[in-house]
Amino acid sequence: MSGVFDYPKRVGFACNRCGRCCGDTEDTVRHVLLLKSDTNRISKETSLDVHEFADEIVGFEPYIYEMKKPEDGKCFFLKNNRCTIYELRPLICRFYPFELRNLGNDRYSFAYTNDCPGIGNSSHLDKIFFEGLFRKAMECI
Repeated sequence: MSGVFDYPKRVGFACNRCGRCCGDTEDTVRHVLLLKSDTNRISKETSLDVHEFADEIVGFEPYIYEMKKPEDGKCFFLKNNRCTIYELRPLICRFYPFELRNLGNDRYSFAYTNDCPGIGNSSHLDKIFFEGLFRKAMECI
């Protein structure tokens, strides 16, 4: 899979490790969507059955699972505000606060959410940053 993409030219981002993206807030219900490759990798490395940490979903292809959230509304793998599978984290988590939108005809566009307090916390990100995200998406989808 290949394509061309647009990206925000004047946005900075630095994660402040607040964990906001890993769970529900008063204003937002988070949906951590998973690719089959995400669930296979996580299941293999954690020795957990996929259904222990994810529920099947339809209508969000290529995502086919959603991460379970315990009663606190946080990601199944978030403990003490830390991701216990950081090196295995799903593609959607690697991208946050960015999202790659498929515009059709082999064209894509990166968008971002201002809901993340890390937006604006660094100098502007360059094309190389977004090329890395784009390559990762093309490998996984």
